[in-house]
Amino acid sequence: MGKTLSIIKPDAVSRGLIGEVIKRFENNGIRITAMKMLKMSKKQAQGFYAVHREKPFFESLTDFMSSGPVVAMVLEGDNVIEKNRTLMGATNYKEAAEGTIRRDYATDIEKNIVHGSDSPETAEFEISYFFNQFELVD
Repeated sequence: MGKTLSIIKPDAVSRGLIGEVIKRFENNGIRITAMKMLKMSKKQAQGFYAVHREKPFFESLTDFMSSGPVVAMVLEGDNVIEKNRTLMGATNYKEAAEGTIRRDYATDIEKNIVHGSDSPETAEFEISYFFNQFELVD
């Protein structure tokens, strides 16, 4: 069983899409083992996305991610990182496959509904950024 982090971004939360995103995970055999709603400060968003600090979209991304509440979740399942990334679709929603979360709901390359870890190493860092060991259900 693998684990990954998923974040339902501020655009999805404000549009009432939390349930739809969760339903897609559960309908595809992904189990949620931890979940919380929170509002990141700009500094917290910058820490989370530190890997992108030198990229031109860093400021707008961290502004967006700290603009409203998000739902952070730990997902578990076989090949969960790959499965989650397939369900999300390409970062650019215009390039995402039909039926993916981003293709169906995103309105912008940044306001693309969900975030998901891209590797086991990234997942480990990202999960620990939002959850402590007592918040994770085995």
